[in-house]
Amino acid sequence: MSALHTEEHWDIEIKPTESLFKLDFKSVWQYRDLLWLLVRRDFVAQYKQTILGPIWFFVQPLLTTLMYLLIFGRVAKMDTDGLPMIPFYLAGVICWGYFSESLTKTSDTFITNANIFGKVYFPRLVIPLSVVMSSLIRLGVQFSLFLVCWIYYLVSEKTMQPQWGLLWLLPILVVLMAGLGLGLGVIFSSLTTKYRDLRFLLTFGIQLAMFATPVVYPLSLAPEKYRWLIVANPFTSIIETFRFIFMGKGQFEWSYLAYSGVVTVVILIVGSMIFNKVEKTFMDTV
Repeated sequence: MSALHTEEHWDIEIKPTESLFKLDFKSVWQYRDLLWLLVRRDFVAQYKQTILGPIWFFVQPLLTTLMYLLIFGRVAKMDTDGLPMIPFYLAGVICWGYFSESLTKTSDTFITNANIFGKVYFPRLVIPLSVVMSSLIRLGVQFSLFLVCWIYYLVSEKTMQPQWGLLWLLPILVVLMAGLGLGLGVIFSSLTTKYRDLRFLLTFGIQLAMFATPVVYPLSLAPEKYRWLIVANPFTSIIETFRFIFMGKGQFEWSYLAYSGVVTVVILIVGSMIFNKVEKTFMDTV
């Protein structure tokens, strides 16, 4: 009789999310092996069948930087606050590249992985997290390229004045970039399950948003009349702070950085709400 009333214990219990704000990080930790496997897959498979392979991690930012140098530096003769053009452009390229890649790849979470989601259970949050983490590896590789370029100009031209006391802000900038990419990506991935047109809008929007961010120009070059619009972009203070740390010039303000942090947190909260809501029914609409 007692055996019939014995409480059953299950290894995994799947139930609806209780709150829109709840993200089950405990389950994500339990599936950490899957997370690392997906990170490795994304990192290795991206250039596995290419001729140059991982060299593309260096070729892409270099070619983009040289193109900006030619168009904006030589043809348009756009000022870079007196800083060497190559490290100036390269700083913007690697920062914006990490954010845009995290955003675009995360935005396809539900659509590109619909077959996997329909066959086996695992925390859905693992997929967007793996995208952000695999892109972080790429950022680290490209950051090493920036350091080599930065050291060369630091020694040869002596026009840069690094702010060594602010180096501790670098991990915070990376977290903000990852948070913005993850939060916005999750929002778009949730909405594109029903509205597929948003995928095309996002691709076009990222290209336009780059010019609303001081990637190829310093914030000081923006007209005073419209500068507040650029400052309202939460990514502006991230790039400006990054350049200020390594080059000593840029519009660094604690209030700007705090604003970017608040916006990032808000976007992550909104993204978690939409993600939790769509997660329950997205298989019916994909």
